[in-house]
Amino acid sequence: MTAAATTDALTAEKLLAAAVATVPNGVARPGQLQMAQAVEEAIATGEHLLAQAGTGTGKSLAYLAPALLVNGPVVISTATLALQAQLIESDLPRLADAVEPLLGRRPTFAVLKGRHHYACLAKLEAVDEPADDGLFGDPGAGSGKTVWLGEVGRMGQQVARVREWALESEAGDRDELDPGVDDKVWRTVSMPARECIGATRCEYGDDCFAELSRATARQADIVVTNHSLLAVDMLNGRHILPPHQVLVIDEAHELADRVTSTAQAELSADAVDRAARRARTHIDADLHERLEEAADGLTVALADAPVGRLRELPTALAETLTLVDAACRAAAKGIGEIRAEDSDAVRRKPAKATLDQLAEVAQRLLEFADHDVVWTEGDRRSGIWGSSGGAPAIGASSIVVAPLSVSGLLGVHLYDDRTVIATSATLALGGKFDSMARALGLMRPVAATADEPDAEAPPWRELDVGSPFDYAKQAILYVAAHLPRPTQSGLSDAAADELVRLASAMGGRTLGLFSSRRAAERAAEVVRGRTDLTVLLQGEESLPALVRRFKDTEDTCLFGVMSLWQGVDVPGDACQLVVIDRLPFPRPDEPIAAARAEAVDASGGSGFAAVSVPAAAVRLAQGAGRLIRRSTDRGVVAVLDSRLHHSRSYGSYLLKSLPPFWQTTNPEVVLGALKRLASV
Repeated sequence: MTAAATTDALTAEKLLAAAVATVPNGVARPGQLQMAQAVEEAIATGEHLLAQAGTGTGKSLAYLAPALLVNGPVVISTATLALQAQLIESDLPRLADAVEPLLGRRPTFAVLKGRHHYACLAKLEAVDEPADDGLFGDPGAGSGKTVWLGEVGRMGQQVARVREWALESEAGDRDELDPGVDDKVWRTVSMPARECIGATRCEYGDDCFAELSRATARQADIVVTNHSLLAVDMLNGRHILPPHQVLVIDEAHELADRVTSTAQAELSADAVDRAARRARTHIDADLHERLEEAADGLTVALADAPVGRLRELPTALAETLTLVDAACRAAAKGIGEIRAEDSDAVRRKPAKATLDQLAEVAQRLLEFADHDVVWTEGDRRSGIWGSSGGAPAIGASSIVVAPLSVSGLLGVHLYDDRTVIATSATLALGGKFDSMARALGLMRPVAATADEPDAEAPPWRELDVGSPFDYAKQAILYVAAHLPRPTQSGLSDAAADELVRLASAMGGRTLGLFSSRRAAERAAEVVRGRTDLTVLLQGEESLPALVRRFKDTEDTCLFGVMSLWQGVDVPGDACQLVVIDRLPFPRPDEPIAAARAEAVDASGGSGFAAVSVPAAAVRLAQGAGRLIRRSTDRGVVAVLDSRLHHSRSYGSYLLKSLPPFWQTTNPEVVLGALKRLASV
């Protein structure tokens, strides 16, 4: 299906030119114009588009301009809050101002988030006082935990503040509440979709913040949402997002993982115990006791289970899941039907929805289907996480189930009755789009399961518009080929020595991206002990605060793990050296990646080549992309993993996934370049 343009007189090129003209000395970049025209053509023909646009292309305006030629709303889905904020606060207002004279009206735009992002007026009215049971549960009951009165008082104060804010707020969006509140408090004053009784049955339905956001989105030209809500919409019959003919997926390399996370479910004794406390006033004592016994039984069964991926359910765990399923279904039945006139519907509906959800998860786990991956996780507080080698640890605290693949699901449901534009700076892995096309359901997976839908692949085309940056002149890719092959999860002594030499030559200005917290902590310890540089370590302060200090302070290093590998934007002299400690292959004990690789191996392919290498390519490209953020930036990306140079099987694939930096393995050349940069 194609989406017709509003008028033949206007083109994406004209709208883009108008938007770019609002910027001082602004001019459309060749890649930006090429992408805008390709998006316009895709909308006209209905052919889906994978568009790789490197940093600096201005891809947001490249898809927003042609989106304004569409009759009806266009949905833009993003993966990060940073990009969502950029679109809403900068790109869309500037574009609307620029094109209003051409369109004869001002385009409208709206943000749509999941229902739980908005305060619920009904819950704020019904929430108990801190001394009561409904808000904070029953302190210590069945959990062995102590809730201090000071904590209860603090949480009660936060609830009161949310209540006062909600009376004045127009949107009720949590992101607008400053200062914020604890997650536990927000869960108490918000309403997930499956727990909501519905606007028509709620006395606050006419004033509901979530319903207001959906109504506003239905009237907007551009609707900005996130990958998680897009996944929920897709998995639930496409009734959340407004009807639309064009969907733009920015940061498309993240979509498959977000859909996997959305389709993932977890079960723990704590979850069953919380459900029992919520349901206690709505069921009889026998049903409540059954829930508590089920929670106790799950605690014991999980404690005896190995941590990590399960090939089959241990007998004791399977028996306990059966008890959990039965107890939850019986308790949900005991709550009974919920009618609009019920005075306590706002409490009963969430309690029943939680029980239904737990029963569904237990049933799914008991089914133990081939198209699912099941694993257990240890208690973070006790440090039990399993092992990448040897016998797995004992003592799980939760059990998780996730789909083995979402490619077939995306192929059937993502592209139906709409044109999809998927874009990112990281789509052509190894120089080709095949891996990402498979992940997004545009090509059949290497190891498809029998349960995956087998629909005909939708028509699509690929486009790489490159980047306006001259990477070969602006940056060096240094591979420390002389270092020994990394063999441990932390930072080796040789890699630590190399890091000290590089950071010292640069005089700070170093972003260190590490594969594990252990490696990042070791790096911080070494650099702090052997230099006078200031080292900021992720976890010691909030991430936004650390990034601000890194931007504003000279002679500073910022070290961290995966959340720093993408989304951190530090242009200019503050970041001129990006150090990557090792190639970011998925850990051997990552259940989903391991299961997917195993499925490819079983089908006769190479799981390492089909799963692990593309995953590493995405992460590596995202990490290296932190260096050059504008045309005047200069610097070095240093990879302290010699495998990138020596491996014939995947080294060239990874290198082709990176921007075309000038490359060297000579440490003296790099140290000289860093010293020259430091002296400028």
